[in-house]
Amino acid sequence: MIAGAAAAALAAGGCVGRGDRPGLTLWAMSYEGDYAPHLMPAFTAATGIPVEVQSLPWTAAHEKLLTAHAGGSLPDVIMLPNGWVSEFAMIGAIAAVRDPSLIGDMFPGVLDTIRFAGQAHAVPWSVAPQVQFFRRDLLARAGYDAPATDWDGWRAMGRRLKALAPDNYAFLMLLNWWDALFTFIGQTGARPLREHDTLGAFRQPAIREALAYYVSLFDEGLAPRVLSTEVQDPLAAFAQGYFAIYPYGPALLLDLRRRAAEIPPHLWGVARMPGPHGPGAASGVAASLAVTRTTPQPDQAWALVRHLTSIPSELRFQHLIGNLPARVSAWRDPQLATPAMAPFAAQMREPAAGPPIVEWERILAEVQLIAERVVRRLLTIDQGLAEMDRRVDALLAKRRALVAAGRIA
Repeated sequence: MIAGAAAAALAAGGCVGRGDRPGLTLWAMSYEGDYAPHLMPAFTAATGIPVEVQSLPWTAAHEKLLTAHAGGSLPDVIMLPNGWVSEFAMIGAIAAVRDPSLIGDMFPGVLDTIRFAGQAHAVPWSVAPQVQFFRRDLLARAGYDAPATDWDGWRAMGRRLKALAPDNYAFLMLLNWWDALFTFIGQTGARPLREHDTLGAFRQPAIREALAYYVSLFDEGLAPRVLSTEVQDPLAAFAQGYFAIYPYGPALLLDLRRRAAEIPPHLWGVARMPGPHGPGAASGVAASLAVTRTTPQPDQAWALVRHLTSIPSELRFQHLIGNLPARVSAWRDPQLATPAMAPFAAQMREPAAGPPIVEWERILAEVQLIAERVVRRLLTIDQGLAEMDRRVDALLAKRRALVAAGRIA
C-alpha cells in the first residue's frame, strides 16, 4: 500500500519512467542493516527502483559516515541513532524533513530527539526502550507473580532470589552497558547536564541516589561484576537460571523466539523497569532514517524513507528484529496487542531522552566507565560523581566555547 503511494508520489513529481530510474543506496547498522533488504522488494516492485543496502558494524559506523561525508561519498539514505542526528545536521550532511506528514504520527518523545535548529532532520524508524525480562518460574519460587516496579521492592525481591539460590544472581546488568544506570538516573527526573548542556551535573542529590542504588545491587551480590565479554551468551545463562531478571530492549524478543527450545515462552515475561516510586522514564536506543544532502535523487530517497517508515514496513520489521514502531497508529495492530508488548507500549510514552547534543554518546560511555570503577570499589560514590563531572566538563569544553561565542544555541 505505502509502496504504491510512494510510486504515485514519484509519478506526480514528474520523475522519469520506471525503467530509467537509477538505484538507491541505504547504509544501516546492526539488525536494521542485516534485515532491511527484506523490506525492499515491495518498494522496488511498486517504483521500479532497486535499493542496495550496506550493513555497517556499529564499531566503525560513526567514523565511516563522517569520512564519507568529508569525501562526498555518502549514500542516498542513512540510518542514524537518534543521538547522532543533530551532529550530522550541524555539519550539513543530512537534509531537513520536507514533508510534515512523514513525522506526523510519531511518539512525541521520539520526535524530540531528531530536531536540529527547530527542524526535524530524520524520520524515526525503530525504537528500543529498556524493560526487564524475567523468569516467571524463578520469581514464583520467591513468592512473586511479576517483578517489583519500585527500587526498594526490586532490591528486596533480589535478596529473596539470592537467598533461594546463593550461587546465582537476581539481576544481570553488564558493566560496559550504560542502559541500566541511565534508566535509574532518568527515573529520578534529574538532568545530568546544566548551563545549556555545557557542564556536568552528576553531583546533584538525585543522581547520587541513582548511582548509590545501582552500586548497592552489586555490593550485595545481587548482580555479578561482569562485562559483556565475560558473559558470552546471556540468553543461555538466562535459560539456565544464572539470573532471574535481565534488563534489555525488544531485540531480545527475536532471540527468545528463535531459542524457544531452550527457554519456552511460558517461562519468561516482560515488565517495565523499576523507578524510585514505580515505573517511569527508561533509557533505550532509537534509530531514524535521514536523506543525505548530496543525493542526486532526493524525491526517490524520500519515497524510500516513506516506505520504510510506513506502518506495514514497521510491523514487518518488528516481526523480523523485535525493534518497535515509532508510529503511534502502528500500535493499534493486533500484532502488538500481546501481554509481552504491553510494557513496551507503556514505556514508549515515557522515554528517558538524553540531551540533544552531539557529545552525548561519548558522555554515556565515559560515565559508565567511571560507574564501573565505583562498582569495583576503585572509587567511592562521591569520588565517582566528581570524576564524572570532570570528564564531562572536558568533553564539553568546545561546546561551551561555541555557546559563549553565540555560534550555537
